[in-house]
Amino acid sequence: QVQLQESGPGLVKPSQTLSLTCIVSGGSITTNLYYWTWIRQPPGKGLECIGYIEFTGISYLSPSLKSRTSISRDTSKNQFTLQLSSVTPEDTAVYYCAGGETGLDYWGKGTLVTVSS
Repeated sequence: QVQLQESGPGLVKPSQTLSLTCIVSGGSITTNLYYWTWIRQPPGKGLECIGYIEFTGISYLSPSLKSRTSISRDTSKNQFTLQLSSVTPEDTAVYYCAGGETGLDYWGKGTLVTVSS
């Protein structure tokens, strides 16, 4: 069974870079035709897809966040990372990583990131 666990700081100051890592176990992030996704949910709002990185290492980013976002991976550690720069309080959300054949088959529990000074 594939399991995912988000890791990173719960508090980030405005204008700084938010960095989260998703540690994957029970499966490889290089598995053919698997996709690994970052999703967030701001308080009181719906889910928003930030982007994903595919089994080849190519990443795809939401147009609304693309200018501030990067998704990378470390195959030696079987993990992938989200970086979101120049954060504002509007970036406060529960951040989830997910993955699988659809990119959404397996989910982490989510981690709350608050942007505040």
